[in-house]
Amino acid sequence: MNSNLIAPVGVLGFGVEGQSTFNYLVRSGIKDIVVMDKNPVNLPEVPAGVNVKVCSGENYMDGLKDCVTVVRSAGVYPMSPALFKFQMNGGLMTSQIQLFLEQTKSKKVVGVTGTLGKGSTVSMISHILTKCGVNNEIGGNFGVPALDLLKNETADRVSILELSSFQLMTLSLSPDVAVVLRVSTEHLDWHQSVEEYRDAKANLVRWQKRDGACVYLKDAAPTAKIASESPAKTKYAVSLNDDGDAVIEGATLTIDGTKLYLSDCKVRGIYQLENMAAATLACKALGIKVADAFEALKSYETLPFRMEFKGEKNGIEFYNDSYATRPDATIAATASMKRPFALILGGSEKNADFTELSQILVNERPNLKRIALIGATAQRMLDSLQQAGLKITANIFPTLEEAFADSLQIGEGGTVIMSPACASFGLFKNYKVRGQVFDKLVADL
Repeated sequence: MNSNLIAPVGVLGFGVEGQSTFNYLVRSGIKDIVVMDKNPVNLPEVPAGVNVKVCSGENYMDGLKDCVTVVRSAGVYPMSPALFKFQMNGGLMTSQIQLFLEQTKSKKVVGVTGTLGKGSTVSMISHILTKCGVNNEIGGNFGVPALDLLKNETADRVSILELSSFQLMTLSLSPDVAVVLRVSTEHLDWHQSVEEYRDAKANLVRWQKRDGACVYLKDAAPTAKIASESPAKTKYAVSLNDDGDAVIEGATLTIDGTKLYLSDCKVRGIYQLENMAAATLACKALGIKVADAFEALKSYETLPFRMEFKGEKNGIEFYNDSYATRPDATIAATASMKRPFALILGGSEKNADFTELSQILVNERPNLKRIALIGATAQRMLDSLQQAGLKITANIFPTLEEAFADSLQIGEGGTVIMSPACASFGLFKNYKVRGQVFDKLVADL
């Protein structure tokens, strides 16, 4: 494996991705490595002959002066003065995804980005390819770090990468097939502006070759604008009207005259049709027949805690949408509720704006009958709902257990959904733990 990296090479950020980069550098025969992280660093076993310098604490960026090349972990902001100075002085900055795209032997690489639905779409593409007998692996922001994919790579493989704006921000290569899902605003605690966030996303398509393919959502203006920057000849549009390559009408998806009915699938949630459309078009670009992709999607099961149907007990349906850590995710989830429902909302504070969520819950969700609020955002959410003219019962509870017990008052023929619109820190370690607690509450009924 020839990485063409000029040593000493810095590993900037030493979380999961940074540790993967470190192992890659060792495998590639790099002898001088500088590890930089604000947190204390626990180095793995270092082979003989490899020199590693560690810089941690507040001045961890001082390690840049010992580097010729630096591999930036996705969570490290690339436009910092220290990194700017490093590059002005001739330093080379790269990233995991850049290195992967430069070196991959995969026959095709699919990249997926967007504010919502990335994980679901990536796993749907993988599911379709697997069912159709195509060797594939998932990596990037979801699954394993991208450079780990190079370890056992074969030339018949399709690599599917979920890519966040952090990972895309400095790319100068794009994947063969690019999928741009709905893009709203996110991570403005990290990006300087909405424009910078969307500009980062555009690197997914900006460097595509003419024989590449770009799949995008036509009805979402920011997404369509990003897709317009792709030089690829093949562009597939997903539309909610009747003028796209994939058309969604109600609970039906039509591509090339073939129809997929959501009622024939295991996934719930009408918003999943956008992800299914994008996944099918990405696979079409890889030579998979639409009918075969649709057949595969019928057996696709939702990722844990993403609008996951947990069954029916005592006449009440339960949905676990703990992964909904943003208001727009909860807006999408509640749109698919058919029965009268009770909603569990709230979590840790990311300073999100709850105005739109509150207005939609109050004015466009007539079957929403009660709300139970938890976490640090509970009072702010309740105020926002009341400003929007809330008429139904909404109470704040100190624990998820008490909120769940209150929600059961929806009664027979109703639905309880936990779709918090907030992160979980404070009450829970992460959204998974929150989801597991909800699952146990359902199981114990």
